[in-house]
Amino acid sequence: MSEYLLEIQDVNASYGPIQALRGVSMNVREGEIVTLIGANGAGKSTLLMTIFGDPQASSGSIHYRGQEITHIPMHEISRLGIAQVPEGRRIFPGMSVEENLRMGTMPIGDTHQETDLQTMFAMFPRLKERRSQRAGTLSGGEQQMLAIGRALMSRPRLLLLDEPSLGLAPLIVRQILSSLRTIADQGTTIFLVEQNANHALKLADRGYVMVNGEIRLSGTGEELLANPEVRNAYLGGH
Repeated sequence: MSEYLLEIQDVNASYGPIQALRGVSMNVREGEIVTLIGANGAGKSTLLMTIFGDPQASSGSIHYRGQEITHIPMHEISRLGIAQVPEGRRIFPGMSVEENLRMGTMPIGDTHQETDLQTMFAMFPRLKERRSQRAGTLSGGEQQMLAIGRALMSRPRLLLLDEPSLGLAPLIVRQILSSLRTIADQGTTIFLVEQNANHALKLADRGYVMVNGEIRLSGTGEELLANPEVRNAYLGGH
């Protein structure tokens, strides 16, 4: 059995004629927060989507809990204990907050639905206040909380997050990232794609830097924060 919850080996992936991932290898251990940083268009979101099966890798392998999932359909991947919070949140705007959360149990059934609904309301009190409100009328930060809560309703062992701080005010970003630490402390492993390198590396146990579809650097969050190359490229030299 592999020591890694998620193991990616030499993965290539393309959108039509455009190669988005080039020989990507990386791993995530159970209980970690691992972050992937890089510029816009580096391939970060493509890697998350490739883990989740769309697009599928053209070569290389992806293993989850020792099982190869490289060419498994998305709906089957979600049943294995992986949940994704995509960039842009993609909630159901015409449904209520509570209905959105309940939709998150589709991969596992509704056995734990009532218990987990109360857990989400305890984690995100704002959602409890707005449980009957249409999701499309929430603020950006509230929608992000809802997207994370909906993903957690499937009781994942691995949570994939794509740019959760995008477009949010600094105070809300801190609240969202603080909630991720709580989620990890409660036993969910997190793989975080984030353009805000400073916040992401402070939160993460380990990190990777992607440039033009390739992993160029890796290390602990502290090591990458102190790396002059990372500081100059992603932290404004500070």
